Amino acid sequence: MSITQQRTAPQAIGLGLDVGGTATRWALVQAAGPVLAEGELPGMPGRPCSDADWQQVQATLSTLAEALQAHTALAALGGLVAGITGFDPDGPQAARYRQATAAALGLPVQRICLADDIVMGYLSHFAPGEGYMVYAGTGSMSAYIDEHGHFHRVGGRGHVLDDGGSAVWMVCQAFKQIWRREDEAPGSWQQSALARELMHSVGGSQWAATRAFIYGQERGAIGQLAQVIAGCAERDPLALTLLQRAGDELAWLAQVHITRHGPRPVVLSGRAAGLHPSILASAQARLGADIRVSHRAMRMHLKAAELARAGPACLDDILHPGRQGS
Repeated sequence: MSITQQRTAPQAIGLGLDVGGTATRWALVQAAGPVLAEGELPGMPGRPCSDADWQQVQATLSTLAEALQAHTALAALGGLVAGITGFDPDGPQAARYRQATAAALGLPVQRICLADDIVMGYLSHFAPGEGYMVYAGTGSMSAYIDEHGHFHRVGGRGHVLDDGGSAVWMVCQAFKQIWRREDEAPGSWQQSALARELMHSVGGSQWAATRAFIYGQERGAIGQLAQVIAGCAERDPLALTLLQRAGDELAWLAQVHITRHGPRPVVLSGRAAGLHPSILASAQARLGADIRVSHRAMRMHLKAAELARAGPACLDDILHPGRQGS
């Protein structure tokens, strides 16, 4: 993974973005002061392919420009750093993405740094070599950037293959258990608070309703039902068991990194990781008392804005320390 930017002098105002498929969070940070402003806009695809995808990117960037002008002139922006879900800095769409961003915000391309969101997410919690970030949202994976700036991943293979401990994984596991019980004892869903609420959420207790939802909805919509599982934790043993299993799955991701790279602190991040305290408790139990495990919200847009304030090239300095001064 490489992220190469032309170096620029430190700038007064930095713009940071956390770009997901459902939401784009932004923040403006001043040179020596607090956050100037932050907000949320519609999401953007990380790897736009179709005309509709590019129209969505351009529409959100245009809306972003309008939102920013309520707080500062676009000409005052010193730089932009963004973490974008699924973005490949070396991919075929990268140059066009940077050009579209530059055109919408009136920034030179060399002041724009677009990176994968997991890279930015890691840097919002740790300096390189400091710890492991286990992310659990719609999907799941563990990330580690070593002291040389090399990125190492575990998991993140998608919900068809894995994504253990993620929101989608929890929901699919819940329906798997509910329908197995239903096969064994028809009508048993009525005795389960979790089954009743999930059946209601998908539109009915018939298999056709579950099938249409699981196989017809986008991953994000499926993952939203993980909140139902968390809400039933105190009322249904199955819900609590699923949350504990999620914590165990996330701990496994971290354990692989620990085995490969040595013991370091672990941060669970992402909305799914914070759904219920039992997730963190289960992860800590699996990893043991010698590994410090904590949960922190990912405030990626604020970290990105801080980096942009110092000049977008500072991200390249972090990930490629040997290139400093080149």
